[in-house]
Amino acid sequence: MTLDVSDSDHERVSQAIAAAETGSAGEIIAITADTSDAYHDVGLHYAVLALFLLLGAVSAWPGLLDQAYSALMGWSVGRPSARALMTLLLGLSLALFLIVLFALRWMPLRLALTPGATKTRRVRRRAIMLFRASAERRTAGRTGILIYLSMGEHRAEIVGDEAITAVTTPETWGEAMAALVTEVKAGRPADGIIAAIGLIGAVLAEHFPRDAADRNEIPDKLIEL
Repeated sequence: MTLDVSDSDHERVSQAIAAAETGSAGEIIAITADTSDAYHDVGLHYAVLALFLLLGAVSAWPGLLDQAYSALMGWSVGRPSARALMTLLLGLSLALFLIVLFALRWMPLRLALTPGATKTRRVRRRAIMLFRASAERRTAGRTGILIYLSMGEHRAEIVGDEAITAVTTPETWGEAMAALVTEVKAGRPADGIIAAIGLIGAVLAEHFPRDAADRNEIPDKLIEL
C-alpha cells in the first residue's frame, strides 16, 4: 500500500502544522514512507526454513527420496546409488531454497509473511532514526516531535524530543494515533495526518505554550520518503 498524497494535501498538511505550532513552542515534523525496511532477511529466513523442512522430511521418510528419483529418472533405471540420491537431494535443496528466496522478492508477499512484532520493531527503529536526523535537539527547547507513517506495514509512530518525553507518556498520544490510523484505513492518509497534528498541537500547547521569543525552527511540510 503506497501513500497517495496530492499537492493540495501537502499544502493542507503544511497549514495544519503551522496552525498547531501557533499555540505552542513545539515543532512538528510529519514523515511518510512506503515501507520502513527491505526485510531481505525475512526472505532468507523462509528459504532456510524451507530447506530444513525438506531435509527433515527426507530424514523422517527416506523413501521419499527414492520416489522422487524414480519420478524424475523413470522406474527402468533400477535402484539408485547413494551418490545419486545425495546428488538429487542437493539439487532439490538448492532448487527449493532459490524458489522460496526469489518468490519472497515480491514485497507484498514478503510483508505478509513478516511477523507483526518484527514490523513494529523496524518501523519504530526507522522512526527514531529519522527523528534523530530531522528533529532531535534541533530546537532550542528540545520540543521537536515526529509523526511517522509507514504505509506498507500499516503502522505509525510518534517520537518526541527530550522536553516532550519528560512530561508525556506513549499513552498521551493514543487519541492522535487513533485519529491517524482511522483515516488511513479509510483511504484518507492526509486527513489522518492532519487530525493527528491537531491533537498533538493541543498537547504541546498545554505543556509548552508559545511565547514572543519563539520562532519556526523546522520547516512546516510533509516529507515523503
